[in-house]
Amino acid sequence: MSRIGKKPVAIPSGVTVAVARDNFVTVKGAKGELVKKINNAVTIEVADKVVNVKANDDSKSANMQSGTARALINNMIVGVSQGFERKLQLVGVGYRAKAQGNSVNLTLGFSHPVDHELPKGVTVETPSQTEIVLKSANKELLGKVAADIRSYREPEVYKGKGVRYANEKVITKEAKKK
Repeated sequence: MSRIGKKPVAIPSGVTVAVARDNFVTVKGAKGELVKKINNAVTIEVADKVVNVKANDDSKSANMQSGTARALINNMIVGVSQGFERKLQLVGVGYRAKAQGNSVNLTLGFSHPVDHELPKGVTVETPSQTEIVLKSANKELLGKVAADIRSYREPEVYKGKGVRYANEKVITKEAKKK
């Protein structure tokens, strides 16, 4: 049985949650508005500043979907009220990043600079040349953008050079001995 799915989700002040037919959940708050389709194996009830998610039957898959739906709704509520942020670090000689409007200009040792366009809803800051801070209300979109930027130059295993998450630990291999 999913224990996460049974927990109610509290709705903070300033956030509204609406459930339309076909399980489309709309969450509005100070940081924006998010809409997500939730699996039809669950029922979503909104009452008294609390969201409850219940499985439609006792099957294992419906029970799993209730935990997933609860987590998605909780992430939407946290996103529109507080927002999410993801930090990236550039490690390597000459690796730089610069925020330019709705894109990030990256110099990662290629023969050309890389311009990464950001989707709507994601903002970027570069406090220093080797740090990138991405912010968004949508946790799923934020993770995808961070992974896309990281994929340009993933940390290599011998010197650890590349784009990495701020809390990521890169295990380096020992070089070949003569």
